[in-house]
Amino acid sequence: AIVEEIAASGAMPLVLGGDHSIALGTLAGLRAAAGRPGGVIWIDAHGDLNTPTSSPSGNVHGMPLAAALGRAGDAFSHPGLSLPAVDPGRVVLLGVRSLDPAERAMIRETGIRAITMTEIDRIGIERAITEAIDRVSGPGFVHVSLDLDALDPEVAPGVGTPVKGGLTYREAHLACEDLAESGAVGSLELVEVNPILDRE
Repeated sequence: AIVEEIAASGAMPLVLGGDHSIALGTLAGLRAAAGRPGGVIWIDAHGDLNTPTSSPSGNVHGMPLAAALGRAGDAFSHPGLSLPAVDPGRVVLLGVRSLDPAERAMIRETGIRAITMTEIDRIGIERAITEAIDRVSGPGFVHVSLDLDALDPEVAPGVGTPVKGGLTYREAHLACEDLAESGAVGSLELVEVNPILDRE
């Protein structure tokens, strides 16, 4: 409700949080304010596309994108959630490097664009961001959900599920600069910030 109010007022919602499950509320609020599904650049080491039936761990923070797509089943249905909140054709996973088999299957089925770290190594972060913006732009809204575990653990150790081989500080900084300069992004979320786990 808070994200919906801020977006409807014309201001830019900035959501700071713990685990990535909060993104479901953010996206549902943006969809309610816009009156239609939108697009999202999901910057994350993980796909967060598991469902209660496919999840190996049962962790809800591995399901919010599937839920936002309306593909996570009745466990996520709620009168206060406008779902589906995002159009799968306007979803880009950026920096992914740890996907479960069911997540890979959902990416294939839905047409989600996954730009892996391997691909970023080959084409560069600027080209990856340009493609992501082109893909997600359109009516409704454009949201960026940045999970700090997209960055390499040497840069951002204070996350719950670190995965080696992530974005460097400069790549992440340039990505955010390019996203800001594009003028396409209407909301931003920064999650998986856990100072208890950050020994640095």
